[in-house]
Amino acid sequence: MNAPVTLSPDSLAKIDKAVAKYPPDRKDSAVMAALTVAQDEKGWLSTETMDFVAQYLGMPPVAVYEVASFYTMYDLKPTGKYKLTICTNLPCALQGATNTAEYLKKTLGIGFNETTPDGRITLKEGECMGACGDAPVLIQNNKKMLCAMSNEKIDQLLKDLK
Repeated sequence: MNAPVTLSPDSLAKIDKAVAKYPPDRKDSAVMAALTVAQDEKGWLSTETMDFVAQYLGMPPVAVYEVASFYTMYDLKPTGKYKLTICTNLPCALQGATNTAEYLKKTLGIGFNETTPDGRITLKEGECMGACGDAPVLIQNNKKMLCAMSNEKIDQLLKDLK
């Protein structure tokens, strides 16, 4: 039998800090922050990890699953070391994001929601990242925004990620 999923004391302290921003009877309002902390520690959100977050915040597991499955920043299966998410909404598409996405797929040899055979890079399609004027926009590992991504910039990024 597997040991129950827990998070490190450091991660629990981060979640507690997020929870403290809300009234005591609204701990569940910190669910997005808690999921982000859990994913940062575990690498992805297994059902067991989401169940732990639900129990910790005192909410039904299905409510946590709904949040985790709605937002593209949460990974419900393991990803590569580097996750690249490209915005393909209309404003970005009009500024070349569709071509950029195709270039990424061709260069990496994978489609959206796939990982390179070496396990290094996962490619995801994302929704608006709030930087339409800087399109095409990529988010690296949910933390770093990369703007005006030309084919040359993509080539350099992929070289840097080796």
